[in-house]
Amino acid sequence: MTDTTARPELVVLDMAGTTIDDGLAVYRVLEETVRAHGGAPSEGEIAKWHGAAKHEALRALLTPAGSAPLSDELLAPIVDDFRTRLTAAYVERPPVPLPGVPEALAELRAAGIRVALNTGFDRDVVNSLLSALGWDGDTVADAVVCGSDVRTGRPAPFMIFHAMEEVGVQDVSRVLVAGDTPRDLEAGMNSGAAFVVGVLSGASDKDELSAHPHTHLLASVAELPALLGVARAS
Repeated sequence: MTDTTARPELVVLDMAGTTIDDGLAVYRVLEETVRAHGGAPSEGEIAKWHGAAKHEALRALLTPAGSAPLSDELLAPIVDDFRTRLTAAYVERPPVPLPGVPEALAELRAAGIRVALNTGFDRDVVNSLLSALGWDGDTVADAVVCGSDVRTGRPAPFMIFHAMEEVGVQDVSRVLVAGDTPRDLEAGMNSGAAFVVGVLSGASDKDELSAHPHTHLLASVAELPALLGVARAS
């Protein structure tokens, strides 16, 4: 049984919709890319892949029912196209940190809690995104884990485990996971994390997140220091 009274050693946070505001560009671009390559996804079909590794989403959305999944060879140029479109969208409307989030992350780290970001983006997109935000190096987080770093993305817990490995935390009962989609919550529960926190700052509303197992729902990651009893930096 997990202990939600002990302060976590590590918080693992999703990026788009959880720590940064990208105007939901990633899901618009996902739909655009699928349509450009012959798919016709509904809004509900796109929503099913919120929080997923983007190469997994593209493979699934472009594989006709009853057919074998697209090969890596066929998928690679589609993923490249998605990356190009998303980069252009971010140039047109640069993502920004969600209000209060940088301050909250600084407070957590000042209290000795390590912070990891995790995302379904691949490393190239993440590096350019972090650079645009001014979040290079370890200025904001102790580790950044991408969907391309593991064989299977959310709802599998492997990105969370990889974040633990990166920062040297061994006990999953001392981990907090937070995100704005059901897949974030599912990955958190699958990992065994003591805290699995849904935030209402991104793709999913309270009704949708409430339907999935979790320990807490918050308006924003900015509320994590108060949840964990971390004093505001003076």
